[in-house]
Amino acid sequence: MKALVTGAAGFIGSTLCGRLIESGAEVTGIDCFTDYYPRPLKERNLAGLRKARGFTFVEQALAKANLDDLLHGVTHVFHLAAQAGVRKSWGRDFGVYTVNNVEASQILLEACVGKPIERFVYASSSSVYGDEVAMPMREDARPQPVSPYGVTKLAAEQLCYLYHVNHSVPTVSLRYFTVYGPRQRPDMGFSRFFAAVLRDEPITMFGDGRQTRDFTFVADAVSATVHAATRGKPGGVYNIGGGSRVELLDVFELIRLVTGRPLKIERLDAQRGDMRDTYADTTHARADLGFAPTVTLEQGLRAQYEWITSIDAK
Repeated sequence: MKALVTGAAGFIGSTLCGRLIESGAEVTGIDCFTDYYPRPLKERNLAGLRKARGFTFVEQALAKANLDDLLHGVTHVFHLAAQAGVRKSWGRDFGVYTVNNVEASQILLEACVGKPIERFVYASSSSVYGDEVAMPMREDARPQPVSPYGVTKLAAEQLCYLYHVNHSVPTVSLRYFTVYGPRQRPDMGFSRFFAAVLRDEPITMFGDGRQTRDFTFVADAVSATVHAATRGKPGGVYNIGGGSRVELLDVFELIRLVTGRPLKIERLDAQRGDMRDTYADTTHARADLGFAPTVTLEQGLRAQYEWITSIDAK
């Protein structure tokens, strides 16, 4: 495999690059280091990869990159680059999301037309579903995102399908459900919760705490992504959920158990754009990709906490 990974300095992207390198693939990673969170954290994600044989890194926005050169000889594209974050995607910031999530995806897909790529794997999101679909969420449900971020992820999904139908680009879209674990972005829930506990500060809880999420450990998400590159049906969409649907209040109890520290909870109003519940039906991913999550929520939380404390100790 010769792979191009976009968003290679990010949480999931850098983890994926490491897995591909370990499997013997030749990997080119590209990232433009948007300012959504501090660059040093992304550089830390890349530290080991930069020393790895078979890995090449390019710092460039997709819109400005020489994609013909980057795609030369590439067998698989993993498109993980995106402007992340539901709560930041409103108002004037929406333009950043359309540029980085929609326009960049179209530019990359267009560059793939006519090239002998075996799979183009796109990292989508459970945010495309919204709050009006039955549980568990099935891929054939009508998507009605409730955040601008979700709208842009769905738009890029549709672009993937369009380029498959019209130009035979072998796209596969994966709807990730709340991925967590080592290297998780600092704005994401578990990272914020652990940081607050370690600083002996209150944890901010938006809403009543009864909202649920289907949490997916990063290693399981990456396994599904790798399998999608060889087993995913072109034009297909797959839910990737860890099978750990838990209320937020129960998450806090697990964090208390994992850290051995008392928690202080500060409750604020629910945030616009936050989905009430998510729960993935992974029947198709299990059948086609052999997807089978192996990490429980407690195990994954312990792994993330151990990683955070090891980083803080350095």
